[in-house]
Amino acid sequence: MFLLKMVPPQTLSWIACLSILAGTTLAADPKIGKVPLGLKPLPKVKNNAMTAEKIELGKQLYFDKRLSADNSISCASCHDPNKGWSNGEANAAGFQGQRGGRSSPTVINSVYQRFQFWDGRAGSLEEQALGPIANPIEMNLPVEEAVKRIAAIEGYQKHFESVFGEQVNAENLAKAIAAFERTVLSGNAPYDRFKAGDKSALSEQAQVGMKLFFGKANCSGCHVGSNFTDNGFHNLGVNFKQDEPDVGREAISKLEGDRGSFKTPTLREIAKTAPYMHDGSLKTLEDVVEYYAKGATPNDYLDEEIFPLNLSQEQKAALVTFLKEGLASDDYPTVEPPKLPE
Repeated sequence: MFLLKMVPPQTLSWIACLSILAGTTLAADPKIGKVPLGLKPLPKVKNNAMTAEKIELGKQLYFDKRLSADNSISCASCHDPNKGWSNGEANAAGFQGQRGGRSSPTVINSVYQRFQFWDGRAGSLEEQALGPIANPIEMNLPVEEAVKRIAAIEGYQKHFESVFGEQVNAENLAKAIAAFERTVLSGNAPYDRFKAGDKSALSEQAQVGMKLFFGKANCSGCHVGSNFTDNGFHNLGVNFKQDEPDVGREAISKLEGDRGSFKTPTLREIAKTAPYMHDGSLKTLEDVVEYYAKGATPNDYLDEEIFPLNLSQEQKAALVTFLKEGLASDDYPTVEPPKLPE
């Protein structure tokens, strides 16, 4: 659902201006609280100040199935807190069981992502938030209808009035959902504590894997920084030799060089977000490491960072251990569904 499949450009055109409204500058926001160890200060969002009440409103909307045409699907249906804020499947079942060709990216640390969706067609969480609601194969509810439906619920009427000083509208609907999503954070992992000086935080094998990650395996060529992503787009050749391959970023940028390129995901909590790749075609982290180790799938647009790694089985196992052990937080962002307004 959220950050998920291709939304027709015409569906998003009327909300594209929200990307401008949500321009960000890096600055800590005291209303959100201290970020976990290892993460940068939260981006401060212009025209969408974070408050506890707004976050709670966004949380209610995130879990509310009334934002789908048949009242059967919420944002949490495809981005489930209990499944790594993804859904544990190669793709997700939307309205009347329809499925797209892309997996459900995790919401975790999406606040740090420069672009949203696998192809980066949304420039902010505000712009992203409404797309899946209107998408006919996802929630299939025109945003105008979604606004009317939420506005007809007395509890939401009062909540929106209290938070925004006005009744429900599309812009504030998006702002509330985005505010909640910005609180879904994962840090304070063994890797972070190891870097902070606790040399017992990582097992011996995980330390070997960490050295490979930042060294011979060159994983950090793309998975870099505190959120383990360069916020860029790369061609890995995943299912690129199909008769009609997903062109990825090229559909948005219109640049041939972006053909088959998809956004670099965060590796935080990666062990909880299987299956992997933009199409969910690799079931395990072992499969992912093996895919990279062989040099992915050669094609004319393969990213220059990708090449055969010549890793031993022991080295592959160490890499997997680092990913599983080193990047799983002790403070995983578990969230229980809230009581919804009536």
